[in-house]
Amino acid sequence: MKLKGRKISDGKARGIALVSRKSLSFLGGVDPETGVIKDTESDIKGESIRGKILVFPRGKGSTVGSYVIYQLKKNGVAPAAIVVEEAETIVATGAIIAGIPMVDKVDIGKIKTGQFVEVDADKGEINVEE
Repeated sequence: MKLKGRKISDGKARGIALVSRKSLSFLGGVDPETGVIKDTESDIKGESIRGKILVFPRGKGSTVGSYVIYQLKKNGVAPAAIVVEEAETIVATGAIIAGIPMVDKVDIGKIKTGQFVEVDADKGEINVEE
């Protein structure tokens, strides 16, 4: 299944989807050393985002979250790509400075955790294996 979105940060990635149905805060919500979700309100708490196609509605929280995304990349535990419904400034900035492919304006309800996903952010395309 092909989904269309809008490029936020260019690049291509492929991997297994990790999907949250809730907004995500990177500051305090994700451990920058391990890439594990620690937000107690998250529906993916305890999951590692390392190498995954991280899918969620939108970011929330402090602007420092952008630097947490950059730290994740520097520590080798960042997601391979980020797919969101709405790219707000925090996550968009983080993806750009970390060089993580990111696409927004995607119907994330069509993606499930565990599916294999290819992201071509340059074209704004998401290919989901069914």
